[in-house]
Amino acid sequence: MDVPSLVVVLQAALSPNPAERKAAEERLIKIVIDDNCPMAVRQVASIQFKNFIAKHWAPLDPNEPQKILQSDKDMVRDHILVFIVQVPPLLRVQLGECLKTIIHADYPEQWPRLLDWVKHNLQGQQVYGALFVLQILARKYEFKSEEERTPVQHIVQETFPHLLNIFSRLVQIEKPAVEVADLIKLICKIFWSSIYLEIPKQLLDPNAFNAWMMLFLNVLERSVPLEGQPLDPELRKSWGWWKVKKWTVHILNRLYTRFGDLKLRNPENRAFAQMFQKNYAGKILECHLNLLGVIRVGGYLPDRVTNLILQYLSNSISKNSMYTLLQPQLDVLLFEIVFPLMCFNDNDQKLWEEDPHEYVRKGYDIIEDLYSPRTASMDFVSELVRKRGKENLQKFIQFIVEIFK
Repeated sequence: MDVPSLVVVLQAALSPNPAERKAAEERLIKIVIDDNCPMAVRQVASIQFKNFIAKHWAPLDPNEPQKILQSDKDMVRDHILVFIVQVPPLLRVQLGECLKTIIHADYPEQWPRLLDWVKHNLQGQQVYGALFVLQILARKYEFKSEEERTPVQHIVQETFPHLLNIFSRLVQIEKPAVEVADLIKLICKIFWSSIYLEIPKQLLDPNAFNAWMMLFLNVLERSVPLEGQPLDPELRKSWGWWKVKKWTVHILNRLYTRFGDLKLRNPENRAFAQMFQKNYAGKILECHLNLLGVIRVGGYLPDRVTNLILQYLSNSISKNSMYTLLQPQLDVLLFEIVFPLMCFNDNDQKLWEEDPHEYVRKGYDIIEDLYSPRTASMDFVSELVRKRGKENLQKFIQFIVEIFK
């Protein structure tokens, strides 16, 4: 299809005539999945289709007449699940946004069969498609209140045993390709959305939770493959295996800070916190310290991963059992890893020379702080001095004095 023909289709998609509009909508989705069409044309069609779904699938005004017939909605729901696996990533993003709109409007009342499709394909050949869809479904409930999260229990019960089996098979692959990382990343994101505000009851079972934790610890301990890593640091931090590492650290931090605190008043949560502190918190701390050790010898660790690890260490300072584990390596951590991260470096110098305004902006950007190893390092030192100042303040000041000398 050429551009003029696409323009005709796009105009028809906005037609007040239902018959013309329906024909144009069907034509749009056909263009998106047509491998013979130029990618630029397919991308324009996918964006237009996404915008149409966002505007007309579930109008905000209840009095607005429905522009999409129920029969057409049924057709779109059935076909989008098939197409989303077939199209290239550039187009999958747009169809994913369509699917997000549809799921938020229709699941579970108007689309009860969706979970059955996911379950079936988790056990078949379309595992990536099933994980992609399940991740969008799980995100619907990530920030919902307890009353609105009821469907999460059913989703977890029906799908997590299959996810666990898939995850277990993936981590056993000896020389995994980066496509394996993409699958593990999706599993991590599904898990994250499901436990963000509350741990589902199914995961409170010690055996089920332990099975998941063993896999996360496996991923945390495993070295990121050297082969295939981009040389450009900006591309490297977005590489699949580093994304897996980031999401694993993210999940373990969330479990530790939100659910693993012994000061929680809820008796059920307190029992979980005791179990987590006893069985996992120390092991995670050990893995985190090993990861940070890479920085000490000049190795690569993405800024976001470094930031998250230092957050975990900061939260460990006030807990006696964790601080005891931290103490033997504290001097190395403080003086050979944390302090260098706080210092003005070559990248800072380059940015200051090339764009001083951007250098200043970054220094006061709250979003930058969320990803900054420097901010996390300063927070760690601040927490250490505040909670354990008697043992650490004097030696840290002395260290700074020696540098000044």
